[in-house]
Amino acid sequence: MAVQSVAIIGLGLLGGSIGLAIAKHCSDITTTGYDADPAACEAARTRGLADVICDNAADAVAAADLVILCVPVGAMACAADAIRDALPAGAIVSDVGSSKQSVADTLRAALPGAVVIPAHPVAGTEQSGPDAGFAELFEGRWCILTPPENTADEHIQTLCAFWESLGSTTEIMDAQHHDLVLAVTSHIPHLIAYTIVGTASDLEEVTRSEVIKYSAGGFRDFTRIAASDPTMWRDVFLNNKDAVLEMLGRFTEDLTALQRAIRRSDGDALHELFTRTRAIRRSIIEQGQDR
Repeated sequence: MAVQSVAIIGLGLLGGSIGLAIAKHCSDITTTGYDADPAACEAARTRGLADVICDNAADAVAAADLVILCVPVGAMACAADAIRDALPAGAIVSDVGSSKQSVADTLRAALPGAVVIPAHPVAGTEQSGPDAGFAELFEGRWCILTPPENTADEHIQTLCAFWESLGSTTEIMDAQHHDLVLAVTSHIPHLIAYTIVGTASDLEEVTRSEVIKYSAGGFRDFTRIAASDPTMWRDVFLNNKDAVLEMLGRFTEDLTALQRAIRRSDGDALHELFTRTRAIRRSIIEQGQDR
C-alpha cells in the first residue's frame, strides 16, 4: 500500500516541514492541512505547506490514507476527537510526539477501530510555528515507530516507506522503551537547559545583561535548547512523567557523585568522566547526528 494522500493536523515546525518535504520528495502525494490557529492556517497558505489548507480538521482528513497529528502531546485527544467521524476506513493515524506510550493510549481510546501507529521523527530546532518549517528537516534523521501489538505488517511498512521517502531512517521500538531512551537523550537535557538558564537569570549577584553579554559557548547552547516551544515541552514532561522521573533520579545521583569528586579534589574521577563523555560525542559525530 503506497501513501497517496496525507492530512497534516498542526502546521508548526514539524507539520510544516512534513508538507514541504512531501512537496520536495514525493510530488505524487497530495496533502491537506489544518491548524487550530487561524493565523497559522493563513501563514501555511502563504508558504504552501500543503496543497489545500482546510477550514477544519474533519475536512482535512476526509480523503486521506495517512493522517499525521502534529500537535503537542497534551492536545492529542482533542485532535483525535475532531477527526473521528470523518476518518476514512483503513486510514493510518500517526503523530510526531516526543512521548509515545501516552499518545498510544490516548489515540487508542479516542479512535477505536482505527489503525494507529505512533511515530517520532527525532528532528527539530528551537524554532516553532509555520514559518519555521523546512523541507530538509528529516533528512539523515531517525524516525522511531512504536506500533501497538498486532499491527499489520503492511501498515507498518507503509509508514516506514513514507518516512524513508522524506530522507529519514526508520526504527521500530516498544513505546515504553522509546520513552525511557528519549528521557535520557532529549527530555532530561531540555529540563537541565531550562533549569540552568533560569538559575542564571535569577542570580542576584549577576545582572541579566552580564549573563547575556558574557555568555560562553556552553551557556549559549543551553539558551538555544531552552528557547524551545514551552507548550510542547510542558506536555512532554507531563506525559512522560514516569520515565523522566526515573532518569532524573539517576542524573541526580551522578551529579551528587560529581559534586563529591570536586569537593575532594578527585582529579582522576573527573578526568575519567570527561574522557568517557568525550568518546560519546565522537560517536555522535561519526553517525552524522551532530547537527
